[in-house]
Amino acid sequence: MSGTPHSKERRVFLLAAMAPLLSAPAHAVELTYEQYKLPNGLNVILMPDPTLPQVVVNLWYGVGAKDEVEGRTGFAHLFEHLMFMGTTRLPGSGFDDLMEASGGYNNAWTSEDATDYYDVGPANLVDTLLWMEADRMEGLSRAMTQEKLDLQRDVVRNERRQSYEDAPYGEIWLVLPEAMYPAGHPYAHTVIGSHEDLQAATVDDVVGFFNTWYVPGNASLVVAGDFDPAAVKVTIERLFGGLAARPVPERQPVPAPSAPVTSLIELTDQVRQPKSVMAWHSPAMYASGDAEMDLLADILADGRSSRLYRSLVHESGLAVEVSAGQMSQRLSSLFIIEVTPAEGHTLAEVEEAIAKEIARLAAEGPTDAELERVKNQLEMSFLERQESLQGRASSLNSYYFNAGTPGYMQADLDRYRQATKDGVKQAAARLSVDTRCLVRVTPAPVAEETTP
Repeated sequence: MSGTPHSKERRVFLLAAMAPLLSAPAHAVELTYEQYKLPNGLNVILMPDPTLPQVVVNLWYGVGAKDEVEGRTGFAHLFEHLMFMGTTRLPGSGFDDLMEASGGYNNAWTSEDATDYYDVGPANLVDTLLWMEADRMEGLSRAMTQEKLDLQRDVVRNERRQSYEDAPYGEIWLVLPEAMYPAGHPYAHTVIGSHEDLQAATVDDVVGFFNTWYVPGNASLVVAGDFDPAAVKVTIERLFGGLAARPVPERQPVPAPSAPVTSLIELTDQVRQPKSVMAWHSPAMYASGDAEMDLLADILADGRSSRLYRSLVHESGLAVEVSAGQMSQRLSSLFIIEVTPAEGHTLAEVEEAIAKEIARLAAEGPTDAELERVKNQLEMSFLERQESLQGRASSLNSYYFNAGTPGYMQADLDRYRQATKDGVKQAAARLSVDTRCLVRVTPAPVAEETTP
């Protein structure tokens, strides 16, 4: 399924084990929840589940890398780090210290479209978790200092080096956004940002970003687990109800590109094997065709029975590794295929073989057996993701922001159940050689040793 970072959805036999967690007739997958809004605009979703003495507080902010201004890329991710740097009431590492001392833990992630913070702990920690999140939303900007900014700026820049610049093939993901999207497009830069923009950030920039986007009307709070809804409602009103309402900036519509800006990029890297990454523009998250692109990715490259693995790895020996995926995003998505040729074979050979397999799918469509296999796998993965309390809490927030309702789960799953062979065939037809971006990485020449 599409959206925030998660594995693809899979099969329905897990419903029996999940019966206490899902309120639905056979073959339906709807979570029981209550939704309401505070006068300041904060969306609240309550999902009681007494199965385990555990509670999750998931606070989702509708801001990601796409909302950054020119010259300040990487801000959304930088701010994720700054959110753990303490407030006046809970200074320093107090956020982590208080939570962990009581048996809880927390984490967060940032994407092009959103930033999500989640806290997990024993059921009796629910009031503490809510207080800490309300404290950050209300008072983080007042406690911001140059020292905190400098510290986390260095952390993020080092993360860029480790995850992209010094990682094998990592530069691919730095150049791909600019190759796929025109200058000024919200997706035309990486989530991690550039060194120059991170270095240029000031405390005033950080405070302004917080005051613009970290407002009640741009946030959704999920409380899930073993708690008393009536008592938690009182706590939420007391802690969040007094926070000032502030307007959320309007976003202008952005046309979805149909072709990349650059069709070919050639890189060298300190790697042993060459690699090719092919990327195409594809339908936005939950738009018509998005589900079919997910199914197409699995038909092409999910498992040993997939078309590309069978033809390139098992039968011809052209490649040692191949993968495919639909990277679903709110404004527009990317469909990506990665392939590593086997020794003695070239990038051009594997690229041509992939193009032939795609063309065959576009002409003939998948078989009944192929479509049934990938539908079952996607549905099984979907249900597996809902097994954890945090997984369900995150799903409710993701659906609220991306589909307009926390109750989109059934409709999401139905997109895959109702997909047809013709729909997958049309998805394959989108992957034309003329509309792809090709990023090739070849091993950098080995420097010759000189004799003293």
